Amino acid sequence: MTTWVFEGTVLPAGDTARLEFGRSGAADVLPGRFGVPGLVDSHCHLTVGTDDLGPRLFGSDFAAERLEELAAAGVSAVRDVGGDRTVTLKLAGIQDDSRPVVLAAGRFLAPPGRYFPRMHEPVQPEDLLAAVGAELDDGATWVKLIGDFPAVGPDGPIRDSPMEQTYQTALVEAVVQLAHSRGARVAAHTNTEIVSDLVRVGVDSIEHGTSITEQDLETLGARAGAWTPTLCASVGPRPDATPEQDKRRQARSEYLSSMLQLADRYGVRVLTGSDVVGTVAGEIDLLVKHGLTVDQALVAASTGAQDFLGLSGDGNLVTYDADPRKHPEVLATPAAVVLQHRRIR
Repeated sequence: MTTWVFEGTVLPAGDTARLEFGRSGAADVLPGRFGVPGLVDSHCHLTVGTDDLGPRLFGSDFAAERLEELAAAGVSAVRDVGGDRTVTLKLAGIQDDSRPVVLAAGRFLAPPGRYFPRMHEPVQPEDLLAAVGAELDDGATWVKLIGDFPAVGPDGPIRDSPMEQTYQTALVEAVVQLAHSRGARVAAHTNTEIVSDLVRVGVDSIEHGTSITEQDLETLGARAGAWTPTLCASVGPRPDATPEQDKRRQARSEYLSSMLQLADRYGVRVLTGSDVVGTVAGEIDLLVKHGLTVDQALVAASTGAQDFLGLSGDGNLVTYDADPRKHPEVLATPAAVVLQHRRIR
């Protein structure tokens, strides 16, 4: 086995270091003068894709291809926040040093008529706690709760249907208590003012959070909670958007920018997530365009996420020929990738 050597600047800290990967064999120098100890995709759906009818769940082959793509991009860890539980929970339970580490939430939890019909098995309110227990029994370390969603028909969300709360706040609080009692955490999808109730009752990670407020950030930060804004999904341009939709997107972008610039002040851990439409490199770029420094965005995509998720960057490295702090575009084209001491690119 080759021992790979990196000599250069390790980000986000900016320290100059010499790092070795591998345990034996002749030494060879990795290309690239700047390195990050593995990127983290904190909002990923390994089994979610689309076809002519819209979003749907795919199987293990699809997930394997996604993991291969993520690894090549320098992603060393993935938090899967909803999908085919028979695939994602199995991936989370298997150690494989040729692919990113997987943390999984299992299934999407939402009641009938409040999520994409081909993406989840509906859970009635009276069955929610039992469903959460079943996910935890099968190894989920996160619970993915759909906190609000528009009404959905057989073909997907009903046009102009308002987004509404899915489960009563007291029930969500019981979910949080159950998850915490079992050593797991709760990630909640939300795009409305219900985010304030979700934060108040102890949800650990807000996903999307396009209506998050300064007070929410203060409350979330006080307990070292996280926010994954998924800007690629929230403010990314749509080729078929109407002028009115573009106007709303721009207003949403400006609002999220104002909140992101407050997140660090309150101690909220901002995370990067590709959802199903973006990349970690693209999300870093969007975070910078929405007011974070490049250093803050790199922390969100690497060491900060690793710390929040209980992971280590040891044995992982993604390198770049140019300094991402001055040339963020190089994040899309790594020079080399090392996972668990093995060079895979």
